[in-house]
Amino acid sequence: MEIGVLGATGPAGKGLAARLASVGHDVVAGSRDAVRSSKTVASLRERWGDRVAKLRPGSNDDAAAAREVVIVATTWEAAITTAEAHADALAGKVVVSMANGLERTGDEFRAVLPAEGSLAEGVQAAAPDALVVAAFQHVPAAAFAALDRPLVSDVIVCGDEARACQTVLRLVADMPHLHGFDGGSLANALGIEAFAAVLLTVNVRHHAKATLQLSGIDDQPHR
Repeated sequence: MEIGVLGATGPAGKGLAARLASVGHDVVAGSRDAVRSSKTVASLRERWGDRVAKLRPGSNDDAAAAREVVIVATTWEAAITTAEAHADALAGKVVVSMANGLERTGDEFRAVLPAEGSLAEGVQAAAPDALVVAAFQHVPAAAFAALDRPLVSDVIVCGDEARACQTVLRLVADMPHLHGFDGGSLANALGIEAFAAVLLTVNVRHHAKATLQLSGIDDQPHR
């Protein structure tokens, strides 16, 4: 697929863009600053060579114009406004919201949620004609970026459109060792995003690098 990543110069976007390119997708690494995007892609090519040959630089406009899927990988503070700015280009496309609204207080994290309920729902409100799916909230950015290491995490996918959810579940399945699960409608993104605060708090207090993994499920569920 042709996939655009909005905010691909940040840790999460950079890592996910590289990982998707490494499994054969054509990926546009978008940024508000096209020069910064070019530098980011150049650094990834220097490190990973032909493994990221299908990754190319571009502006956020270029990323939003990707044919099949667009991933909103900006900071959580910018996710909704970025989706709104590119709403026309996102219409009719599968749009992945992967941000978690978080604030740190001492040795714990707390969820920050918009009036819409979740950031994913905020992205949907900002780009009403897009097919928004929440996914990848619990996979560390560093794990995506380390192409020489297998991913150890599960991904819960939530969205209101069955076709869009299936598309994202296929993307998850394309990445070895990553497993995707159908988490229901977009309303359930609230729980996914809020749990990120709990998971990070556990990691801080236990000096750990825990990720989300589900047990008791043999096969990937499908709608």
